Amino acid sequence: MPKAKNPIPEGFRTLTLHLTVVGAEKYVDFLKRAFNAVEVRRSPGPGGKLMHAHVRIGDADLMLNDHFPEFGSPPIAQGNWPFTLNLYVPDADAVFAQAVAAGCQVVMPLADQFWGDRYAQVKDPFGFNWAIATHIEDPTPEELKEREAKLFGGAAT
Repeated sequence: MPKAKNPIPEGFRTLTLHLTVVGAEKYVDFLKRAFNAVEVRRSPGPGGKLMHAHVRIGDADLMLNDHFPEFGSPPIAQGNWPFTLNLYVPDADAVFAQAVAAGCQVVMPLADQFWGDRYAQVKDPFGFNWAIATHIEDPTPEELKEREAKLFGGAAT
């Protein structure tokens, strides 16, 4: 077997999210509908489950696999994940509408935010939280302080 030319595979970055999902094949299909994910590769496993799947959303890679408790995988508490997947896109309004049409529930409605993003949060049917954002302006540090103070009812410091 030839030795790798690079310790990081071509197309990947240093950090790539890898999710364990109950129903990975259905999740890949959902990601295609909601976020225009492109399937790069899949490796089927026993019982119709996926041992590994690789999708690309925009310029980001996401790896996932089915939950395999029979191989010692710990239990998962689907729907209560302690993280949010942040997705920057050219048109947050269009992607937000597409995600909701694909089955996401609105957690935080789409709006312009004080930090310079048009931003919303949704929860997908598999329990994962997604932030959908388009960066629309670059406020100065002073503008950020003023906006924070206005939003949170304090004085700018």
